Amino acid sequence: MKKWQTMLSAGMAATMLLAGCGSSDGGSSEGGKTDGSKGSVYYLNFKPEQDEAWQNLAKKYTEEKGVDVKVVTAASGQYETTLMSEMGKSGAPTLFQVNGPIGLKNWEDYAYNLKGTPVFDQLTSDAYALYNGDDDVPAIACCIESYGLIVNEKLLKEAGYTVDDIKSFDDLKKVSDDIAKRKDELGFTAFTSAGMDGSSDWRYKTHLANMPIYFEYTDKGINSSEAIEGKYLDEYRKIFDLYITDSTVPGKGLAAKTGDDSRNEFEKGEAVFYQNGSWEYTNLKDAGMNPEELTMIPIYFGVGEEENQGLCTGTENYWVVNNEASEEDIQATLDFMEWCVTSDEGTTAMADDMGFVIPFKDAKKSDNVFVAKDQKMTEEGKTPISWAFTTIPSEEWKNGVGSALTAYAADPTDANWDKVKTAFVDGWKTEYDLTNEK
Repeated sequence: MKKWQTMLSAGMAATMLLAGCGSSDGGSSEGGKTDGSKGSVYYLNFKPEQDEAWQNLAKKYTEEKGVDVKVVTAASGQYETTLMSEMGKSGAPTLFQVNGPIGLKNWEDYAYNLKGTPVFDQLTSDAYALYNGDDDVPAIACCIESYGLIVNEKLLKEAGYTVDDIKSFDDLKKVSDDIAKRKDELGFTAFTSAGMDGSSDWRYKTHLANMPIYFEYTDKGINSSEAIEGKYLDEYRKIFDLYITDSTVPGKGLAAKTGDDSRNEFEKGEAVFYQNGSWEYTNLKDAGMNPEELTMIPIYFGVGEEENQGLCTGTENYWVVNNEASEEDIQATLDFMEWCVTSDEGTTAMADDMGFVIPFKDAKKSDNVFVAKDQKMTEEGKTPISWAFTTIPSEEWKNGVGSALTAYAADPTDANWDKVKTAFVDGWKTEYDLTNEK
Protein backbone atom coordinates (compact mmCIF):
# COMPACT_ATOMS: atom_id res chain seq x y z
CA MET A 1 0.00 0.00 0.00
CA LYS A 2 1.31 3.47 -0.91
CA LYS A 3 1.98 6.05 1.80
CA TRP A 4 -0.88 8.29 0.67
CA GLN A 5 -3.32 5.35 0.69
CA THR A 6 -2.44 4.58 4.30
CA MET A 7 -2.98 8.21 5.28
CA LEU A 8 -6.25 8.39 3.37
CA SER A 9 -7.56 5.16 4.92
CA ALA A 10 -6.79 6.50 8.38
CA GLY A 11 -8.47 9.80 7.60
CA MET A 12 -11.60 8.07 6.26
CA ALA A 13 -11.79 5.80 9.29
CA ALA A 14 -11.59 8.82 11.59
CA THR A 15 -14.27 10.58 9.58
CA MET A 16 -16.61 7.59 9.76
CA LEU A 17 -16.09 7.33 13.52
CA LEU A 18 -16.91 11.00 13.95
CA ALA A 19 -19.95 10.64 11.71
CA GLY A 20 -21.22 7.79 13.88
CA CYS A 21 -20.93 9.94 17.01
CA GLY A 22 -22.07 13.27 15.73
CA SER A 23 -23.95 15.25 13.12
CA SER A 24 -27.68 14.67 12.83
CA ASP A 25 -28.51 17.41 10.32
CA GLY A 26 -28.72 14.90 7.44
CA GLY A 27 -26.64 17.04 5.12
CA SER A 28 -23.00 17.76 4.48
CA SER A 29 -21.87 20.84 6.32
CA GLU A 30 -18.77 20.88 4.10
CA GLY A 31 -20.62 20.50 0.83
CA GLY A 32 -22.75 23.57 1.62
CA LYS A 33 -25.60 22.78 -0.80
CA THR A 34 -28.22 25.44 -1.41
CA ASP A 35 -30.49 22.96 -3.22
CA GLY A 36 -29.83 19.24 -2.88
CA SER A 37 -31.73 18.45 -6.10
CA LYS A 38 -29.28 20.60 -8.08
CA GLY A 39 -26.18 19.18 -6.50
CA SER A 40 -23.24 21.33 -5.52
CA VAL A 41 -19.60 21.89 -6.40
CA TYR A 42 -16.53 21.78 -4.16
CA TYR A 43 -13.39 22.83 -6.04
CA LEU A 44 -10.00 22.37 -4.38
CA ASN A 45 -7.87 24.96 -6.16
CA PHE A 46 -4.14 24.44 -6.67
CA LYS A 47 -3.04 28.03 -7.32
CA PRO A 48 -3.04 30.49 -4.36
CA GLU A 49 -2.47 33.47 -6.66
CA GLN A 50 -5.84 32.78 -8.33
CA ASP A 51 -7.86 32.31 -5.14
CA GLU A 52 -9.66 35.66 -5.26
CA ALA A 53 -10.55 35.24 -8.92
CA TRP A 54 -11.98 31.76 -8.31
CA GLN A 55 -13.95 32.95 -5.27
CA ASN A 56 -15.47 35.74 -7.37
CA LEU A 57 -16.27 33.38 -10.21
CA ALA A 58 -17.90 30.86 -7.87
CA LYS A 59 -20.06 33.62 -6.42
CA LYS A 60 -21.20 34.71 -9.91
CA TYR A 61 -22.11 31.16 -10.83
CA THR A 62 -24.15 30.66 -7.65
CA GLU A 63 -25.98 33.93 -8.23
CA GLU A 64 -26.73 33.03 -11.85
CA LYS A 65 -27.52 29.32 -11.54
CA GLY A 66 -28.58 28.89 -7.92
CA VAL A 67 -26.02 26.13 -7.46
CA ASP A 68 -23.60 26.39 -4.57
CA VAL A 69 -19.91 26.41 -5.51
CA LYS A 70 -17.37 26.18 -2.74
CA VAL A 71 -13.72 26.98 -3.54
CA VAL A 72 -10.94 26.06 -1.13
CA THR A 73 -7.37 27.00 -2.03
CA ALA A 74 -4.47 25.00 -0.66
CA ALA A 75 -1.45 26.85 0.71
CA SER A 76 1.58 27.00 -1.56
CA GLY A 77 3.42 23.68 -1.58
CA GLN A 78 0.67 21.97 0.43
CA TYR A 79 -1.75 20.89 -2.29
CA GLU A 80 -1.17 17.12 -2.18
CA THR A 81 -1.31 17.08 1.64
CA THR A 82 -4.51 19.15 1.60
CA LEU A 83 -6.07 16.93 -1.07
CA MET A 84 -5.31 13.79 0.95
CA SER A 85 -6.92 15.35 3.99
CA GLU A 86 -10.00 16.63 2.18
CA MET A 87 -10.61 13.38 0.28
CA GLY A 88 -10.81 11.60 3.62
CA LYS A 89 -13.78 13.71 4.71
CA SER A 90 -17.48 13.58 3.97
CA GLY A 91 -18.30 16.27 1.45
CA ALA A 92 -14.94 15.73 -0.30
CA PRO A 93 -13.95 17.87 -3.29
CA THR A 94 -15.98 17.14 -6.40
CA LEU A 95 -13.32 18.82 -8.54
CA PHE A 96 -9.58 18.82 -7.93
CA GLN A 97 -6.29 19.09 -9.81
CA VAL A 98 -3.30 16.92 -10.64
CA ASN A 99 -0.07 18.11 -12.22
CA GLY A 100 0.05 15.51 -15.00
CA PRO A 101 0.56 11.76 -15.42
CA ILE A 102 2.77 11.47 -12.30
CA GLY A 103 0.30 13.26 -10.07
CA LEU A 104 -2.61 11.33 -11.56
CA LYS A 105 -1.17 7.99 -10.43
CA ASN A 106 -2.23 8.65 -6.84
CA TRP A 107 -5.77 9.60 -7.77
CA GLU A 108 -6.71 7.65 -10.90
CA ASP A 109 -9.11 5.44 -8.91
CA TYR A 110 -11.10 8.56 -8.04
CA ALA A 111 -11.16 9.98 -11.58
CA TYR A 112 -14.49 10.23 -13.38
CA ASN A 113 -14.24 9.46 -17.10
CA LEU A 114 -14.54 12.82 -18.88
CA LYS A 115 -14.58 11.35 -22.41
CA GLY A 116 -17.65 12.64 -24.26
CA THR A 117 -18.66 15.22 -21.64
CA PRO A 118 -19.39 18.75 -22.90
CA VAL A 119 -16.23 20.17 -21.30
CA PHE A 120 -14.10 17.45 -22.95
CA ASP A 121 -15.70 18.17 -26.31
CA GLN A 122 -14.66 21.81 -25.93
CA LEU A 123 -10.92 20.96 -25.90
CA THR A 124 -9.05 22.37 -28.87
CA SER A 125 -6.70 19.36 -28.99
CA ASP A 126 -6.49 15.81 -27.68
CA ALA A 127 -3.00 16.76 -26.52
CA TYR A 128 -4.64 18.52 -23.59
CA ALA A 129 -6.28 15.33 -22.28
CA LEU A 130 -4.70 12.55 -20.23
CA TYR A 131 -5.82 9.18 -21.58
CA ASN A 132 -6.02 5.81 -19.86
CA GLY A 133 -6.78 3.74 -22.95
CA ASP A 134 -8.76 4.98 -25.95
CA ASP A 135 -12.06 5.61 -24.16
CA ASP A 136 -11.06 6.74 -20.68
CA VAL A 137 -10.06 10.35 -20.00
CA PRO A 138 -9.39 10.80 -16.27
CA ALA A 139 -8.10 14.40 -16.53
CA ILE A 140 -8.09 17.40 -18.86
CA ALA A 141 -5.91 20.51 -18.89
CA CYS A 142 -7.74 23.64 -17.81
CA CYS A 143 -5.06 26.16 -18.79
CA ILE A 144 -1.78 26.64 -20.60
CA GLU A 145 0.81 28.96 -19.03
CA SER A 146 4.30 30.30 -19.66
CA TYR A 147 7.09 31.39 -17.37
CA GLY A 148 10.51 32.97 -17.74
CA LEU A 149 12.13 36.22 -16.64
CA ILE A 150 9.65 39.06 -16.35
CA VAL A 151 11.43 42.27 -17.36
CA ASN A 152 10.79 45.90 -16.44
CA GLU A 153 11.85 47.37 -19.79
CA LYS A 154 11.78 50.93 -18.46
CA LEU A 155 14.41 50.12 -15.82
CA LEU A 156 16.41 48.06 -18.29
CA LYS A 157 16.54 51.06 -20.62
CA GLU A 158 17.62 53.34 -17.75
CA ALA A 159 20.51 50.94 -17.20
CA GLY A 160 21.50 51.34 -20.85
CA TYR A 161 20.15 48.09 -22.29
CA THR A 162 17.19 46.58 -24.14
CA VAL A 163 15.96 43.00 -24.31
CA ASP A 164 17.67 42.75 -27.71
CA ASP A 165 20.95 42.81 -25.81
CA ILE A 166 20.04 39.57 -24.03
CA LYS A 167 20.04 36.49 -26.25
CA SER A 168 22.04 34.01 -24.14
CA PHE A 169 23.12 33.21 -20.59
CA ASP A 170 26.40 35.05 -21.16
CA ASP A 171 24.47 38.15 -22.24
CA LEU A 172 22.17 37.87 -19.22
CA LYS A 173 25.11 37.55 -16.84
CA LYS A 174 26.92 40.51 -18.40
CA VAL A 175 23.86 42.76 -18.12
CA SER A 176 22.89 41.50 -14.68
CA ASP A 177 26.36 41.86 -13.19
CA ASP A 178 26.70 45.38 -14.59
CA ILE A 179 23.35 46.50 -13.19
CA ALA A 180 24.12 44.99 -9.77
CA LYS A 181 27.53 46.67 -9.76
CA ARG A 182 25.87 50.07 -10.37
CA LYS A 183 22.86 49.52 -8.09
CA ASP A 184 23.63 52.50 -5.84
CA GLU A 185 23.94 54.79 -8.85
CA LEU A 186 20.86 53.38 -10.62
CA GLY A 187 18.62 52.99 -7.59
CA PHE A 188 17.76 49.39 -8.46
CA THR A 189 19.50 46.07 -9.01
CA ALA A 190 19.13 43.12 -11.39
CA PHE A 191 16.98 40.46 -9.67
CA THR A 192 14.22 40.44 -7.11
CA SER A 193 14.89 38.28 -4.06
CA ALA A 194 15.10 34.55 -4.73
CA GLY A 195 13.01 33.90 -1.64
CA MET A 196 13.25 30.36 -0.26
CA ASP A 197 10.18 30.60 1.95
CA GLY A 198 7.49 28.05 1.02
CA SER A 199 5.49 30.70 -0.84
CA SER A 200 8.44 31.40 -3.14
CA ASP A 201 10.83 28.45 -3.31
CA TRP A 202 8.72 26.59 -5.89
CA ARG A 203 10.18 29.01 -8.42
CA TYR A 204 13.60 27.40 -7.96
CA LYS A 205 13.03 23.82 -6.79
CA THR A 206 10.39 23.31 -9.50
CA HIS A 207 10.40 25.92 -12.26
CA LEU A 208 14.13 26.58 -12.42
CA ALA A 209 14.83 22.89 -11.80
CA ASN A 210 12.87 22.24 -14.98
CA MET A 211 15.80 23.52 -17.03
CA PRO A 212 18.40 20.81 -16.22
CA ILE A 213 15.69 18.13 -16.38
CA TYR A 214 14.41 19.35 -19.75
CA PHE A 215 17.84 19.51 -21.38
CA GLU A 216 18.82 16.08 -20.05
CA TYR A 217 15.56 14.61 -21.37
CA THR A 218 16.13 16.34 -24.74
CA ASP A 219 19.62 14.86 -25.03
CA LYS A 220 18.25 11.37 -24.37
CA GLY A 221 15.11 11.76 -26.48
CA ILE A 222 12.84 10.89 -23.56
CA ASN A 223 10.03 12.64 -21.68
CA SER A 224 10.32 10.96 -18.28
CA SER A 225 12.80 8.87 -16.34
CA GLU A 226 13.17 6.80 -13.19
CA ALA A 227 16.62 8.36 -12.68
CA ILE A 228 18.32 11.67 -13.44
CA GLU A 229 22.06 12.04 -14.07
CA GLY A 230 22.34 15.75 -13.28
CA LYS A 231 24.27 16.47 -16.49
CA TYR A 232 23.30 20.15 -16.44
CA LEU A 233 23.55 20.93 -12.73
CA ASP A 234 26.60 23.15 -13.32
CA GLU A 235 24.41 25.40 -15.48
CA TYR A 236 21.71 25.27 -12.82
CA ARG A 237 24.27 26.54 -10.32
CA LYS A 238 25.44 29.37 -12.58
CA ILE A 239 22.01 30.89 -13.02
CA PHE A 240 21.06 30.39 -9.38
CA ASP A 241 24.30 32.18 -8.49
CA LEU A 242 23.11 35.14 -10.56
CA TYR A 243 19.82 35.16 -8.69
CA ILE A 244 21.45 35.21 -5.25
CA THR A 245 24.36 37.58 -5.94
CA ASP A 246 22.79 40.21 -8.26
CA SER A 247 19.77 40.45 -5.98
CA THR A 248 17.90 42.87 -3.76
CA VAL A 249 18.68 40.62 -0.79
CA PRO A 250 21.94 38.84 0.18
CA GLY A 251 21.89 35.06 0.02
CA LYS A 252 21.89 34.71 3.80
CA GLY A 253 18.58 36.57 3.97
CA LEU A 254 16.68 34.50 1.43
CA ALA A 255 15.38 31.75 3.71
CA ALA A 256 12.65 34.01 5.11
CA LYS A 257 11.84 35.94 1.94
CA THR A 258 8.36 35.29 0.54
CA GLY A 259 6.75 35.33 -2.87
CA ASP A 260 4.98 38.56 -1.92
CA ASP A 261 8.34 40.12 -1.03
CA SER A 262 9.71 39.33 -4.47
CA ARG A 263 6.65 40.65 -6.29
CA ASN A 264 6.55 43.81 -4.18
CA GLU A 265 10.21 44.51 -4.97
CA PHE A 266 9.43 44.26 -8.67
CA GLU A 267 6.32 46.43 -8.40
CA LYS A 268 8.30 49.11 -6.54
CA GLY A 269 10.97 49.21 -9.24
CA GLU A 270 13.72 47.76 -7.06
CA ALA A 271 14.82 45.21 -9.68
CA VAL A 272 14.77 44.66 -13.45
CA PHE A 273 14.20 40.88 -13.54
CA TYR A 274 11.64 38.72 -11.75
CA GLN A 275 11.41 35.00 -12.44
CA ASN A 276 7.74 34.13 -12.64
CA GLY A 277 4.95 33.36 -15.06
CA SER A 278 2.05 34.64 -17.11
CA TRP A 279 -0.23 34.15 -14.09
CA GLU A 280 1.40 37.22 -12.45
CA TYR A 281 0.20 39.62 -15.15
CA THR A 282 -3.01 40.67 -13.43
CA ASN A 283 -1.26 41.21 -10.08
CA LEU A 284 1.37 43.44 -11.69
CA LYS A 285 -1.20 45.40 -13.70
CA ASP A 286 -3.46 45.85 -10.67
CA ALA A 287 -0.44 47.18 -8.73
CA GLY A 288 -0.18 50.00 -11.27
CA MET A 289 2.59 48.70 -13.49
CA ASN A 290 2.32 49.75 -17.14
CA PRO A 291 1.79 46.64 -19.33
CA GLU A 292 3.63 48.42 -22.16
CA GLU A 293 6.78 48.46 -20.01
CA LEU A 294 6.62 44.75 -19.20
CA THR A 295 7.82 41.76 -21.19
CA MET A 296 9.14 38.27 -20.62
CA ILE A 297 12.35 36.67 -21.86
CA PRO A 298 13.51 33.04 -21.66
CA ILE A 299 15.50 31.73 -18.73
CA TYR A 300 18.71 31.50 -20.73
CA PHE A 301 20.63 28.49 -19.48
CA GLY A 302 23.82 28.33 -21.53
CA VAL A 303 22.76 25.14 -23.33
CA GLY A 304 21.82 24.50 -26.93
CA GLU A 305 20.85 27.11 -29.53
CA GLU A 306 19.90 29.85 -27.11
CA GLU A 307 18.97 32.29 -29.85
CA ASN A 308 16.12 29.92 -30.75
CA GLN A 309 14.96 29.28 -27.18
CA GLY A 310 11.42 30.21 -26.21
CA LEU A 311 9.62 30.57 -22.92
CA CYS A 312 8.82 27.63 -20.63
CA THR A 313 5.30 26.74 -21.74
CA GLY A 314 2.95 23.98 -20.62
CA THR A 315 0.59 23.07 -17.84
CA GLU A 316 0.50 21.29 -14.50
CA ASN A 317 -3.17 22.06 -14.06
CA TYR A 318 -5.40 19.13 -14.98
CA TRP A 319 -8.98 18.96 -13.77
CA VAL A 320 -10.21 15.71 -12.25
CA VAL A 321 -13.83 15.07 -11.25
CA ASN A 322 -14.30 12.90 -8.17
CA ASN A 323 -16.17 9.76 -9.24
CA GLU A 324 -17.14 9.05 -5.62
CA ALA A 325 -19.26 12.21 -5.44
CA SER A 326 -23.02 11.84 -5.77
CA GLU A 327 -24.54 11.73 -9.23
CA GLU A 328 -26.09 15.16 -8.65
CA ASP A 329 -22.79 16.67 -7.52
CA ILE A 330 -20.91 15.17 -10.47
CA GLN A 331 -23.43 16.68 -12.88
CA ALA A 332 -23.28 20.03 -11.08
CA THR A 333 -19.50 19.94 -11.33
CA LEU A 334 -19.51 19.11 -15.05
CA ASP A 335 -21.98 21.95 -15.65
CA PHE A 336 -19.78 24.39 -13.72
CA MET A 337 -16.68 23.35 -15.67
CA GLU A 338 -18.47 23.81 -18.99
CA TRP A 339 -19.71 27.26 -17.92
CA CYS A 340 -16.17 28.28 -16.88
CA VAL A 341 -14.74 27.51 -20.34
CA THR A 342 -17.62 28.70 -22.55
CA SER A 343 -19.45 31.59 -20.86
CA ASP A 344 -18.34 35.20 -21.17
CA GLU A 345 -18.07 35.49 -17.37
CA GLY A 346 -16.04 32.31 -17.00
CA THR A 347 -13.63 32.78 -19.87
CA THR A 348 -13.10 36.46 -19.08
CA ALA A 349 -12.14 35.57 -15.52
CA MET A 350 -9.83 32.75 -16.60
CA ALA A 351 -8.21 34.70 -19.43
CA ASP A 352 -7.98 38.19 -17.92
CA ASP A 353 -8.11 37.79 -14.13
CA MET A 354 -6.15 34.54 -13.96
CA GLY A 355 -3.91 35.11 -16.99
CA PHE A 356 -4.53 31.70 -18.57
CA VAL A 357 -4.45 30.55 -22.15
CA ILE A 358 -7.57 28.42 -22.12
CA PRO A 359 -7.44 25.36 -24.42
CA PHE A 360 -11.16 25.33 -25.19
CA LYS A 361 -12.96 26.19 -28.44
CA ASP A 362 -15.28 28.91 -27.15
CA ALA A 363 -12.81 30.50 -24.73
CA LYS A 364 -11.92 34.18 -24.81
CA LYS A 365 -8.40 35.12 -25.89
CA SER A 366 -6.25 36.68 -23.19
CA ASP A 367 -4.98 40.28 -23.25
CA ASN A 368 -2.02 39.13 -21.13
CA VAL A 369 1.21 40.62 -22.57
CA PHE A 370 3.21 37.59 -21.42
CA VAL A 371 0.86 35.25 -23.26
CA ALA A 372 1.22 37.42 -26.35
CA LYS A 373 5.00 37.26 -26.01
CA ASP A 374 4.95 33.47 -25.91
CA GLN A 375 2.74 33.32 -28.98
CA LYS A 376 4.96 35.78 -30.86
CA MET A 377 8.14 33.87 -30.04
CA THR A 378 6.56 30.60 -31.13
CA GLU A 379 5.40 32.16 -34.40
CA GLU A 380 8.98 33.35 -34.97
CA GLY A 381 10.19 29.75 -34.75
CA LYS A 382 11.50 29.80 -31.19
CA THR A 383 11.26 26.44 -29.42
CA PRO A 384 9.24 26.54 -26.18
CA ILE A 385 10.81 24.76 -23.22
CA SER A 386 8.32 22.08 -22.21
CA TRP A 387 7.36 21.46 -18.60
CA ALA A 388 9.52 18.46 -17.74
CA PHE A 389 9.05 19.19 -14.03
CA THR A 390 5.65 17.48 -14.16
CA THR A 391 7.65 14.21 -14.10
CA ILE A 392 9.34 15.05 -10.77
CA PRO A 393 8.71 11.94 -8.66
CA SER A 394 7.29 13.60 -5.54
CA GLU A 395 6.79 16.74 -3.51
CA GLU A 396 9.36 15.38 -1.08
CA TRP A 397 11.99 15.47 -3.83
CA LYS A 398 11.24 19.17 -4.37
CA ASN A 399 11.48 19.82 -0.63
CA GLY A 400 14.87 18.14 -0.46
CA VAL A 401 16.21 20.23 -3.33
CA GLY A 402 14.68 23.37 -1.84
CA SER A 403 16.34 22.82 1.54
CA ALA A 404 19.71 22.23 -0.12
CA LEU A 405 19.32 25.36 -2.27
CA THR A 406 18.46 27.42 0.82
CA ALA A 407 21.60 26.23 2.60
CA TYR A 408 23.67 26.93 -0.51
CA ALA A 409 22.23 30.45 -0.88
CA ALA A 410 23.32 31.24 2.68
CA ASP A 411 26.80 29.79 2.14
CA PRO A 412 27.55 29.19 -1.58
CA THR A 413 30.45 26.75 -1.27
CA ASP A 414 31.31 23.75 -3.44
CA ALA A 415 30.52 21.49 -0.50
CA ASN A 416 27.03 22.93 -0.17
CA TRP A 417 26.45 22.63 -3.92
CA ASP A 418 27.41 18.96 -3.67
CA LYS A 419 24.47 18.61 -1.29
CA VAL A 420 22.20 20.15 -3.93
CA LYS A 421 23.49 17.56 -6.41
CA THR A 422 22.83 14.76 -3.94
CA ALA A 423 19.29 15.96 -3.31
CA PHE A 424 18.70 16.32 -7.04
CA VAL A 425 20.18 13.03 -8.29
CA ASP A 426 20.04 10.57 -5.38
CA GLY A 427 16.80 12.06 -4.10
CA TRP A 428 15.14 11.53 -7.49
CA LYS A 429 15.88 7.80 -7.52
CA THR A 430 14.85 7.37 -3.89
CA GLU A 431 11.52 9.15 -4.35
CA TYR A 432 10.83 7.46 -7.69
CA ASP A 433 11.23 4.05 -6.08
CA LEU A 434 9.04 5.01 -3.11
CA THR A 435 6.23 6.41 -5.24
CA ASN A 436 6.29 3.47 -7.62
CA GLU A 437 6.49 0.67 -5.08
CA LYS A 438 3.92 -2.03 -5.49
